[in-house]
Amino acid sequence: MDEKIARFGVATEETWRVFRIMAEFVEGFEELATTGAAVSIFGSARTLADDKYYKMAEETAAILAGAGFAIITGGGNGIMEAANKGAAQVGGKSIGLNIELPQEQKPNEHQNLSLHFRYFFCRKVMFLKYANGFIVFPGGYGTMDEFTEALVLIQTFKQAYFPVVLMGSEYWAGLVDWIKKDMLGKHKFIDADDLKVFSVCDDPAKAAKIIIDFQKSGKKGGLQEPGGLKKFQSPCQK
Repeated sequence: MDEKIARFGVATEETWRVFRIMAEFVEGFEELATTGAAVSIFGSARTLADDKYYKMAEETAAILAGAGFAIITGGGNGIMEAANKGAAQVGGKSIGLNIELPQEQKPNEHQNLSLHFRYFFCRKVMFLKYANGFIVFPGGYGTMDEFTEALVLIQTFKQAYFPVVLMGSEYWAGLVDWIKKDMLGKHKFIDADDLKVFSVCDDPAKAAKIIIDFQKSGKKGGLQEPGGLKKFQSPCQK
């Protein structure tokens, strides 16, 4: 009897977890459904305010927000704070998708729409579902996770194609060289066209132009047809 009660308790706990997950999706969909064109900006929470990448993120977000894009970040410090700050300063929609962490993440003060998530995968869906582009600043494992998630979904046509921009050629040079020399050249684990999935930039204005030009091209949601990646070339690739 005790064993049956114990099993029932575990099942009940798991069942309620499903409802908590559903609640996060429902809240996210309801809050972000009317966002319109948006750009998700990623980067390290450890970036200081006097760092060049902090300033670049602030400027990039301000340009995009001024062009009518909502800015979505993880809601924390560093690059996330810089992007939310840049959007808020020009009167744009500044969205933070905050996450509960063991080391409590403190939401930055520059969000005018703040959502809170317990589950990383729910939060990740929101970053992807409402984005017309990703801009990825230097960061750690979390930043790499978002970057590679976007590449996989674009490569496999599971997500509508949108520009992915790596900001900071100096920081990303080693990774890009490894992708070209080892992943593509030596092992053939990807195709040459897969390199067109992302661009590398150092100029906030050029990075913003990639997103703006893509939006103006009229490409929106839905699955991409094979060969669709070949149709888009960013200013940083020319």
